Amino acid sequence: MKDQFDHIVYSKNVIEFVAVANEFCLLLETCAKISKIDFIETAQKLLPLLYLKACLLPKNETDLEEEIEKFVSESDWEFIHSSVQSKMGAHDQYLEVFEEDMEYSETPVVASISENFADIYQDIKDFLTSYRIGTMDVMNEALWDLNNSFYQHWGQNLVNSLRSIHNLVAKNENLDEEIEDSDRPKLDNIDLSDSIFSQRKREWGEEDQ
Repeated sequence: MKDQFDHIVYSKNVIEFVAVANEFCLLLETCAKISKIDFIETAQKLLPLLYLKACLLPKNETDLEEEIEKFVSESDWEFIHSSVQSKMGAHDQYLEVFEEDMEYSETPVVASISENFADIYQDIKDFLTSYRIGTMDVMNEALWDLNNSFYQHWGQNLVNSLRSIHNLVAKNENLDEEIEDSDRPKLDNIDLSDSIFSQRKREWGEEDQ
């Protein structure tokens, strides 16, 4: 048992990343329950911490020939995207400069915090789920995937979103402003029957009666 917990997946830096990543996922999953200003200010604090902990993750190798299971479905992604988009309202979009197409674009490239957050959520939630329920080999593979995806895309999405959020807070924008109901994404129209949220509720016996 001692040898098991000496494995890299139980190292201090991985455990600390898991703790911060859980907090970030929880923020996105429950953002409808908090105010816009609380959401933005919490994200402002969590994003740099999440980036730091990801940078400190140990590098590892994988021996698995097949890809591990992915848990975040398209409906999960859409739920997170719509929830954050609804919460951010008019402050969701920002001008992007770190895009390959920017050099050849005649018009500004517009990006979205909600899309960035949904992409980040997908990668780290898949890792967290594998880490929680997987075997040692699966956990090791999930860590390898996470390291790769961090440097390939979600790390850049994170720092781009932080730049936009920092700008909002620094400019003292009216962050309590809410969008009109007619412009708000309709979360009730998203089919979550096969989502990770429904799966967890069924496992925990929490389905609505």
